[in-house]
Amino acid sequence: MMMEGIAIRVSDVHKRYRLGVFGGTTLAEDIKAWWAKVNGRPDPRVPIGKEYMAQRAGEFFLALRGLSFDVHQGEIVGVIGRNGAGKSTLLKLMSRITSPTSGTIRIKGRTSSLLEVGTGFNPELTGRENIFLNGAILGMRKHEIEAKLDEIIAFSGIEHHIDSPVKRYSSGMRVRLGFAVAAHLEPEVLIIDEVLAVGDAEFQRKCLGKMKDVASSGRTILFVSHNMTSVRSLCNRVIWLQDGKVAMDGPSEEVVTAYLRTYASLNDTVEWGAEAAPGNERVRLRSVSVEHDQNKGLLTWRSPISIRIGFDNMDIADGTLNVGILLFNGDDVLLFSSSLMERTRARTQVGWNCVRCIIPAEFLNVGDYRVTVMFYHNAKRLLRVDETVAFAVHDTEREGAWHGRRKGVVIPALTWELVEQ
Repeated sequence: MMMEGIAIRVSDVHKRYRLGVFGGTTLAEDIKAWWAKVNGRPDPRVPIGKEYMAQRAGEFFLALRGLSFDVHQGEIVGVIGRNGAGKSTLLKLMSRITSPTSGTIRIKGRTSSLLEVGTGFNPELTGRENIFLNGAILGMRKHEIEAKLDEIIAFSGIEHHIDSPVKRYSSGMRVRLGFAVAAHLEPEVLIIDEVLAVGDAEFQRKCLGKMKDVASSGRTILFVSHNMTSVRSLCNRVIWLQDGKVAMDGPSEEVVTAYLRTYASLNDTVEWGAEAAPGNERVRLRSVSVEHDQNKGLLTWRSPISIRIGFDNMDIADGTLNVGILLFNGDDVLLFSSSLMERTRARTQVGWNCVRCIIPAEFLNVGDYRVTVMFYHNAKRLLRVDETVAFAVHDTEREGAWHGRRKGVVIPALTWELVEQ
């Protein structure tokens, strides 16, 4: 039974998936899959680029392992953790998209979830019609939705497009409308998963303010994010998930600090042997290193930085295997992404390859950074390796009276000039 004042109770929840097993939505799809197997062809239900998982089909993967915690009414609780920690699985269970393998999840009151851009929208219906649809799903009457309609439309900022089909909306427009609907239809529990990254800075501030208003009215928010700045400013409590379990649960500043400290163990160079290298039958990452011109000295913001990546191209012979990086700062904020084929016409070859991404001097601010490496083929992701290497950018000696840290996540060398009148 739910205790008084508890909005969410997660009790000894396990979630197990079977790798490499794809179910068809119709009998015809299952028959096609069987016929393909008989003829030695790939399973047509498997997404392109995933065939290399076939050798692991039938293995089990535990996404959540005995997860337990309570959330009280009116709390804003952040959920953090690295990719694969179980965050999205937890929210899908709480939103009843899927069911736990064992254990129970109890939620008191109406629940509204915003797990990804456009969740719950019918693309053929207009924005206005989708507002009524979502309200009906929550169990609201028509007059209750109408009372909130103008407020929802005004908050979303897409008044001129509200009577257009949602399929014509950009991702930013969809997330604006999705958040406005989720926050204004007065659910007792609001579940949000990293959607604020899509909106612009002004809209993100509006969302954070609205979530604080929702919580102050006695409703409960569960907020999953990789942006530690947002988590710190919004949440008074944070749950850190690691390998499907609760690694730490407590005050936001304390938990976030402990979580970010785990990145300090990363080196600025990493190499893997052929057997241990992360990858698959198409590509394997063999090495990542951070290089700069201040040999054996501190890396400062005045120095260019090179990210060198070595990898084995196993079988892509047309030269279109693309490699890129994601650069995160010490607050887990993604600063930028960049890839080889965005900037050059270079072509990778089958076998060993080495590429280098150069970050210019006077660009990164003082702080800690880490690198995620990505591989793509024909716009489909083949491999992502998180937190490969890390490095710190230090300050230099400065003249003048002010020696504080410069504001902002980057400090580009912009051109200034005095214009004569």
